[in-house]
Amino acid sequence: MKPGFDVGEEEVSQSELLQVMAGEVRLYLTDEAMGKIRESAIYLREKIEGSDEIIYGVNTGFGSLCNVVIDDADLEALQANLIRSHACGLGDEVPGEIVRLILFLKIRSFSFGYSGVSEELTNRLLSLYNLDILPILYEQGSLGASGDLAPLAHLALPLIGEGMVLHDGKKSQASQVPELTLAGSYHLKPKEGLALINGTQFSAAYLIAAYLKAYQLQHTALVSAALSIEGFDCRPEPFAAQIQNIRAHNGQPQVAAAIRTLLKDSINFSATKTAVQDPYSFRCIPQVHGATFNALKHIWEVISGELDSVTDNPNVFGNDDAILSGGNLHAQPLALAADYLGLATAELGNISERRIYLLLSGQRGLTPFLAKTPGLESGLMIAQYTAAAIVSQSKQLATPASVDSIVSSNGQEDHVSMAANAGVKALKIAHNLERVLAIELQCAIQAMEMRGAKTSPTLDAIVTDYRQRIAFLDHDRILHDDFIKTIEHIRTTKYYTEAVYL
Repeated sequence: MKPGFDVGEEEVSQSELLQVMAGEVRLYLTDEAMGKIRESAIYLREKIEGSDEIIYGVNTGFGSLCNVVIDDADLEALQANLIRSHACGLGDEVPGEIVRLILFLKIRSFSFGYSGVSEELTNRLLSLYNLDILPILYEQGSLGASGDLAPLAHLALPLIGEGMVLHDGKKSQASQVPELTLAGSYHLKPKEGLALINGTQFSAAYLIAAYLKAYQLQHTALVSAALSIEGFDCRPEPFAAQIQNIRAHNGQPQVAAAIRTLLKDSINFSATKTAVQDPYSFRCIPQVHGATFNALKHIWEVISGELDSVTDNPNVFGNDDAILSGGNLHAQPLALAADYLGLATAELGNISERRIYLLLSGQRGLTPFLAKTPGLESGLMIAQYTAAAIVSQSKQLATPASVDSIVSSNGQEDHVSMAANAGVKALKIAHNLERVLAIELQCAIQAMEMRGAKTSPTLDAIVTDYRQRIAFLDHDRILHDDFIKTIEHIRTTKYYTEAVYL
């Protein structure tokens, strides 16, 4: 039996978000949260039945059709038509773990009681998650304003018995899934279709997924950097506390302290050095890695704020006897955060690739490309090519999406955030960073062993653990296999992914 998790919990931790993504919990809402949802729905229904007031999206058309008034008899058809017409996403399918996160975020937004949706609709969403019936969504289609319309429309389709879902490891029509057909198709009530597709949940889910990946990888980057420092026989002075104390911001002191911890009691690190100074990719690790550390702190603040937000439109304020149409569906805060995240993540890959280059350069007593027999063997030569190609792609992906905008809905939606594109790009950059760090890890450990470096007990244990999976490169072999094993090693080993050193 999976542990229960209250979707409306006051504060949601990073570890809980990871559990939600993995499907390791059963979602539920408290009676208090359900009461808020019920009161909001009752107020909206009574408002519609008791007046002739024109309410956007409830008894009007959508977007630039907002001035078209809809007859009461057509209100259910209005909402169903909205879902069908907006389900026009294209591109790659959204991974299941992100679909779970989108469902969680949508339910959480409803739980605050400002959306006017029914308890039954909320329970239907909870069932989709808890039964692991995941709607098929697509990455392309959202402008990050007016909500993430296209992907969230695909999320809503199974509720009305349409669209595709992933269940029990296979894709099928929602109408063919017994658990859904048994419950019957849901009949959307006024505003419910709009509440389902308005909102920033797609953009937020990608931002969260990219952040969680980057947050874990900053620890991997510390370990790989420390191993590279040993492999390239670098000086200890750049990591001294005195230097950090006179520029004590941007995460720099924390990163330097983490490196000192990783290298504590290393005979090699404390030995007399031949080189007077090290290149920036080693000497400026506290400054560069620290800036990313600081960026991640800010991005988590943005995510935390969004987790406590209601982002559909219009919003229902029963206690104030008001239904107000505004702009919470605009995802500009998420767009800026996702772009910042992409930049900060890409830079960790950038500096890692430079360290790879130097480790393979044949300097400081190392053979060219860390080959046992240079010339006859190429060693890790082309590993740097792969890293260079990956970081160049990340640089291209890091071009900000949030500075772009395009007019839509016949001019009614004339400024959009592009948060969805920014989030998708940020996640791709995070996956690219993982690949580059895997290459650095293999190169750094190879260099250390070729130098015979007597490293710290901490790093010595890490190297020993690594060698249980990936052997020393004593002859040319297919490196792709090594990199895949190294990536798996990173994902499954705690000292790479948990907050051990920062």
